[in-house]
Amino acid sequence: MEADPTLLSLGAGLPHPSTFPFAQIGAHVAPAGASVANTAPADMLNVSVTTSSGAIEGLGKFLQYGNGRGVPSYAAFTREHTHRVHDPKYVDWDTVVSLGNTDAFVKALMLFYTSGDTLLVDEWTYPAIIGTVVPMNIQLAPVRMDAEGMVPEALDHVCTNWTGERKLRMVYTIPTAQNPTGATMSIARKRAIYAVAQKHNLVIIEDDPYYYLQFEPYTADSEHRYTNLPGITSLVPSLLSLDTDGRVIRLDSFSKVLAPGLRCGWVTAPKYITDKIQFHNETSIQQPAGVSQAIVASLMNEQWGHSGWERHLVQIQRDYAMRRDLFVDLCLKHLNGLV
Repeated sequence: MEADPTLLSLGAGLPHPSTFPFAQIGAHVAPAGASVANTAPADMLNVSVTTSSGAIEGLGKFLQYGNGRGVPSYAAFTREHTHRVHDPKYVDWDTVVSLGNTDAFVKALMLFYTSGDTLLVDEWTYPAIIGTVVPMNIQLAPVRMDAEGMVPEALDHVCTNWTGERKLRMVYTIPTAQNPTGATMSIARKRAIYAVAQKHNLVIIEDDPYYYLQFEPYTADSEHRYTNLPGITSLVPSLLSLDTDGRVIRLDSFSKVLAPGLRCGWVTAPKYITDKIQFHNETSIQQPAGVSQAIVASLMNEQWGHSGWERHLVQIQRDYAMRRDLFVDLCLKHLNGLV
């Protein structure tokens, strides 16, 4: 059907869109850079998707079965955003939808791993990853960490001295606000990790849901806080942006910066990998819920745009920086000398 769009298939089990009882799906959303709490009802944006197509598809497309790549307007925004922010350095990259980073991790892992294999991870890694791989009989090889996360020399040491029956093929890391330690890699650290991956021919899973939640270090000088929020343009470059070989599989999500209940994310990798994840999607999740894709696609393509999306991210950065600073202020006030 993709090769011949004029073909009408009678075998796909698609309900006729005229039977869908939904005429309009939408939400009232705060303007870019504002919060719901500080926006009057009259100033809310009306994100609305109807049966008629416009800048994005109509409900007949969003609410129908679809392929594992996602509805085109949603998928196109993720590709354009990835290009603008990360600018991958090789030609044949692409994006494919996910339900979030844990879903994406499982699908990336299953492309390369089977029972009895070993995955390289931070010595303190995301608990859900442990819970995911243990039932698959995949072992974990912990790599020492410091204040910036995984230590390149430690990764090299583990790989160089590996004596397992099966070759190490993949390293999993959370480079920004690592869960559970909170460590964030500098650009120098990322370059060093990438160099070790090249030396040992490792695939890197870059799980980065907190990537946009970067802000300046804590200062007790309250007058000079929140003056250098990075937005998008001054973020620490990603491992994907350093990748010249096509060895980084990057996992992105709207969970931390819009809402986790949307269950919307995407994977960036060489196209031969995203194609295989698409096929896996089509036998599992298919794609994120059409209602969620419709709201995100309308918001990003028709309301906020890329410039509004950046203003929103600056607001999120400021909000979390304020929360961090308040927490540290209270710790210094009430716990100073006790811990």
